[in-house]
Amino acid sequence: MMDKDNLLKLDNQLCFAIYACSKEVVRLYRPFLDALGITYTQYITLLALWDKDNLALKELGEKLFLDSGTLTPLLKKMEAAGLVCRQRSKDDERILCIRLTDKGKALKDDAYEVAQKVFCASQLSIKEAVDMRNQLRGMLARLTAAQEKEK
Repeated sequence: MMDKDNLLKLDNQLCFAIYACSKEVVRLYRPFLDALGITYTQYITLLALWDKDNLALKELGEKLFLDSGTLTPLLKKMEAAGLVCRQRSKDDERILCIRLTDKGKALKDDAYEVAQKVFCASQLSIKEAVDMRNQLRGMLARLTAAQEKEK
């Protein structure tokens, strides 16, 4: 067990290590995404839609861990850029569906290069990257499950 003073040192905080690393990873992506004319948040939204197109707003928000207050303006900008379109479901008018346009689908070809360049710039081995991703997914699953229990 850590003593009180060490418990509150910035360098001892897992949350800060994750936060700082996340900022640096996004910074690594920036020049490659700038060349495509998209932001990191738009990129992860496209990743979700390339995986499964025509998602309900709620489902997309759950995949990205974004609330509708963040997602709605993001999707409006993406729609204005011609990457996605937002439509009400024909089955249930309350559901807003998000689907890729042809331009949004075509951007996927350019994104392969982005993923490769960022991986190379990370200087991680494939094993290190996979192990880290799996540990973080496990942590996220435990945190999410704990929050669900509290509800």
